[in-house]
Amino acid sequence: KCVQSHASQIGWEPPAVPALWVRTSTEEWPEWIQPIGAADAYNAGDKVSHNAQHWISDINSNVWEPGVYGWTSV
Repeated sequence: KCVQSHASQIGWEPPAVPALWVRTSTEEWPEWIQPIGAADAYNAGDKVSHNAQHWISDINSNVWEPGVYGWTSV
C-alpha cells in the first residue's frame, strides 16, 4: 500500500524505496516484519505472529520486536 504520494518512476518500486510503501496482509496474524520507521510502524491493536506465538501491539508507532517491548502475547 502506498503511504506517501509521489510520481511513479522507474526504481521507486516497493523494495527499492520502502519509505513510500507499507506491506499489507489479509491474514489475521501476519508474520512480523521489522519496521524501518514511522511510516510502517505497528499501531495499538495490530496483530502479528512471531517466533511461533501470536502478539498484539500495546502501543502506537511500535517498532519493537514482539517479546522485547510494547507487545502482549496471546
